[in-house]
Amino acid sequence: MLKITAWRLLAILSVVLGGIGVVIPGLPTVPFLLLAAWAGTHGWPRLEAWLLGHPKYGPSIRDWREHGAVSRRAKIAASAMMLLSVMMIAVSAAHVALKLGVPATLMVTAAWLWARPEPAAKQGDKSGRADR
Repeated sequence: MLKITAWRLLAILSVVLGGIGVVIPGLPTVPFLLLAAWAGTHGWPRLEAWLLGHPKYGPSIRDWREHGAVSRRAKIAASAMMLLSVMMIAVSAAHVALKLGVPATLMVTAAWLWARPEPAAKQGDKSGRADR
């Protein structure tokens, strides 16, 4: 019972953080929902099913689970937020180690992100684009 409670608490915390990310620019939503769905597989199958069936976020979660895929739109948004973060740190009074370490970390993260496949265009999508 303690184990299931821990998974559910992780799922709730992740959903809450994802919900905050909907209204706060720069805070990601989908990564927290991915974590919530993963935690749901261990202790809250109904929450997992709800997240997978969500009209807005369900497709992104399913694309990640099935193919490790990230949409081009999400890649662009994440890259823009990373660039904004680097610019803010550059003009701040942060320690030089932070001014060098954060951009290096974000560069590796961006390279990994852009190496992820993009979801295939869905049947019936007349644009033929994979970047929903």
